[in-house]
Amino acid sequence: MDEKQAHIHVEDLTMAYGDFVLMRDLTFTIRHGDIFIIMGGSGCGKSTMMTILIGLKAPARGRVLYGDVDFWAAGPETRDGIIRRGGVMYQSGALWSSMTLAENIALPLETYTDLSAARIREVVELKLALVGMAGFASFYPSEISGGMQKRAGIARAMALDPEVLFFDEPSAGLDPVSARRLDDLILELRESLGTTMVVVTHELASIFAIGNNSVFLDAAKRTMTATGDPKQLLAETRDPTLRLFLTRGETS
Repeated sequence: MDEKQAHIHVEDLTMAYGDFVLMRDLTFTIRHGDIFIIMGGSGCGKSTMMTILIGLKAPARGRVLYGDVDFWAAGPETRDGIIRRGGVMYQSGALWSSMTLAENIALPLETYTDLSAARIREVVELKLALVGMAGFASFYPSEISGGMQKRAGIARAMALDPEVLFFDEPSAGLDPVSARRLDDLILELRESLGTTMVVVTHELASIFAIGNNSVFLDAAKRTMTATGDPKQLLAETRDPTLRLFLTRGETS
């Protein structure tokens, strides 16, 4: 793999909670423009991996490189700058229920920029339009469907024009049609914006629909057993656990 294309490089990483080692010896590269899937069965550490990548939890050992910057060895100001270049869509959408969609999306803009109120309104309208929700700015989260809440969550994650978008189980709780529409939206955003996407999921349909690169975390072996394009992994793997996961969904 061409390291010059690396956006995020994980090197010899161990995830642990106290003395309990969740995963060890993780090394993989997320390239610029990838839709990178962190995949594996329940309890393998997918969400923990994301918390490490977005700066919420430090690894027990190893490095996370953003370009040539070692994130966890850097100072607080450097880490804060890297974090602000990323956006996160949480599994539930994590919208503030007492705020309209416009207020939810405006919040990071009001907190981290000096934009005028008028310019913030323009940005909010643009972000809602990008996710197919033009005209819903005045709605509250309780007034829209679960799929629309997730789209609004993506709009908020994009508020600061991030270089990397992180998605935590984006299709969870959605019916198959809504899940496919969300997959299509992720593909459209990657094509139109060129943003690197990192997606935590165990949903087989989404893995093959959107992923062009991935890492597979094996809960039993407590390490990664494969990295690469999911379709290519399915065609070439001789690992029975990975094959079972890629043909029948969750391993547990």
